[in-house]
Parts: sequence; structure tokens; C-alpha cells
Amino acid sequence: MTRPARRELNPAAFRWFALAAFISMIVIVLTGAAVRLTGSGLGCPDWPTCFRHQITGSWSIHPLIEYANRMVTLALIIVTGVTFVASLLRRPRRRDLALLAGLLIVGVILDAILGAFVVYSKLNPWLVSLHMLLSLLMVVTSAILYHRSKYVYGPGARADVRDPHFRAVARLLWIPFVILLITGTMTTGSGPHAGGSQGQLEARRLPFAFSSAAWVHSVAATLFVGLIVGLLISIWRTSAPAPLQLGVRRLVIISLVQVAIGVTQYLSHVPAALVELHIAGAISLTIGVTQFHLRQSAHDREPSIPRKSQMT
Repeated sequence: MTRPARRELNPAAFRWFALAAFISMIVIVLTGAAVRLTGSGLGCPDWPTCFRHQITGSWSIHPLIEYANRMVTLALIIVTGVTFVASLLRRPRRRDLALLAGLLIVGVILDAILGAFVVYSKLNPWLVSLHMLLSLLMVVTSAILYHRSKYVYGPGARADVRDPHFRAVARLLWIPFVILLITGTMTTGSGPHAGGSQGQLEARRLPFAFSSAAWVHSVAATLFVGLIVGLLISIWRTSAPAPLQLGVRRLVIISLVQVAIGVTQYLSHVPAALVELHIAGAISLTIGVTQFHLRQSAHDREPSIPRKSQMT
């Protein structure tokens, strides 16, 4: 008897698994924010069960929202697990893709454990902020995985630096961006949306005034936007490659929209809908900064993933 052929995946097939993982990371950030903004953070006071060792709680709105978010987390674990297996079945196998897929599994597990601490600490604002930052870090990792799944990386692969000066800027840009994210989570952690609802234990907020945190965040945002606009002017003047120009234009547009949303939500007393929209903008900005960093070098596309241009 002949042994059955081992299942293998070509690069084009694996790309869809990487895309699914990428989208899943975005969804979990948005659903997690929705839990807090709807006051459902304590809808399920136990973990991993919902209430007194029951899998689900009552059919009221808050337990349903919180438990739905947990089901999204379960789906995320499945997606990342399948993506990791797919990275091992991919031919040719690439260590970088398997490593990134494995990091996503570790990140999801750590985020789930951190979520348990958030529940049992009655929505400790420091842990909630860390929960958000870890989730955005997974968005970065999944964006890198999806990008690399489309292009050839590794020994002997083409990796032409488009502009060494802009590559250095792209690396340094992470510093003000991380500061922007941290000050943003601190602002949210001191704001009115603690994650609890009426009748529940009122969650603590960070120990500084919301107006002060918002002012610090606005300064960080002004600095970041100023750097992005200056980068856009520099790229135009130096006739930088089109991918770099496109990446910076996207960053400028997303940043300006984020500023408009942030100012509007502050002046309108921070309505939950605008906060959710602002978080969606933060995800977009995170992806934009990641893609701008990745665009600093040109790589050939995988042969089985056709495109009009085989270079990026």
C-alpha cells in the first residue's frame, strides 16, 4: 500500500489563513472595546465561565455582550491555531511565518489570561489599558504575518532598501507612535467609560484627571501629526518611490481623521459611539504605521500570488 500524500499548502492558500488571522485580531479589539463602552465589563463576573460556574449568564444585555466577546476570543484561538498549523504545512516552509503565527497564539493566550485578571480585579484600569495595548501589539504582528505571506523573504531573497534615510525615520516613528497609544489608553482609563453598568460595582479609574490626560494625549497627537506632515513634505520634495508616498499619505489622512474624532468626542462629552470610532481609527493608524515600516524595502511577490507588478 502506498502512503497517502501529505497535505501541503502553497503560498497563495496560506495567504488566506494569514488574512483571516489579521482580520480576527482587528475584530477582537473592536468587540473588546464594545464590551467596555456598553458597560458590560462585569456582565460575566466569573472566568472562564460566566456566572457561578455556569457557562452562560442571564439573558440580559450585559452578560450577552460580555459572553459574545468571549466567544469571539474562542474563535480567535481557533483561527490562530489553524493558521499556525497551516504555516507548518506551507511549501516551501518558512520559519519566519511559523514564528509569527506562533507568536499570535502566545499573544491570544496571554490576552485571555489578562482578561481573566481584568474580570477578577473588577476592571482594574491599569490592566484594562494593558489589555488594549497587548491587543494592538497582536494587530501589528498579524499585519506583519499577512504582509510577509505575500512576499518572498529569507536568504537570497531580494530586499532592496528604497531609501535609507526614510527607513531610519520609519523606525524612529515608532517612538512617538507608542507614546501616542499609551497616552490614549491613559486618557480612556481616566475617562467616563469604566466598563461597568448601573447596579454593578463601580470600577476605579486611573488616578489623574481626565482633562489632564486628554491634554497630554493631545500634545502627543499634535507632535505625531506634525512629524507625519513633515515626512510627507520631505517625501514629495525628494521624489521618493510611490509605495512610500502612498504610505505617508494614508498616515496623514488617518491621523487627521483621528484628530477630528478626538476633538469632537471631547467637546461632546465623550459619547460611547465616538470612542468606539476613535478606537477603530487607532487600529487603522497602527496598521498604517506598520505598513509604512514594511514598505521601506522592496520584495518580490510569491510566484503563486499574481499581480500586475511583481515588485513592492
